Amino acid sequence: MATIETRAHATPRLTHADLMSLEAYARERDAFRTRLLAHKRLRNLSVGPHTTWCFEDRLTVQYQIQEMLRAERIFEAEGIQEELDSYNPLIPDGTNLKATLLIEYSNADERRVALTQLKGIERRCWVGIGGERVFAIADEDLERENEEKTSAVHFLRFELPPSARAAAKAGASIELGIDHPAYRYSVTLSAESARSLAADLA
Repeated sequence: MATIETRAHATPRLTHADLMSLEAYARERDAFRTRLLAHKRLRNLSVGPHTTWCFEDRLTVQYQIQEMLRAERIFEAEGIQEELDSYNPLIPDGTNLKATLLIEYSNADERRVALTQLKGIERRCWVGIGGERVFAIADEDLERENEEKTSAVHFLRFELPPSARAAAKAGASIELGIDHPAYRYSVTLSAESARSLAADLA
């Protein structure tokens, strides 16, 4: 049976061997979900009142793949490989942090207006470590912004220089922020959340 991963490894990509069969996952799903929710509490982080940054790693990506396989009843090797190929790019590579950015407004009309005002926000997200500020590389898979508005979901990669990675591994505080004319907020992470993100770095 595949084991449930809890931190980044030197070779982080998931393979068939890391995944549970549909039958095994049915048995383990409740326990897996409980562990995942505790893990995500440290990694799903609010920056200001309307954005959540969901930092991905092997555990979060394994859960997404297992849930997709379960929902679609995928058990053939080719179909499993397609899911691995789709989700593996979300796993940090040891030199970076990767996150899903969610822009959240409960009112649909308010959200529509905000997405027009927030064009370019995905490129103004930053991570600060040890005095260094690194801005996001956004949406490398496809363009999620058009001439009128941005999307409510973006995928971000923060490519950290060696000095910032070393500082994070040594226990430096980590800040998240957005520097956009219509949305300027920053937050300093708790020590627990900072340690969780530092574990993604080689």
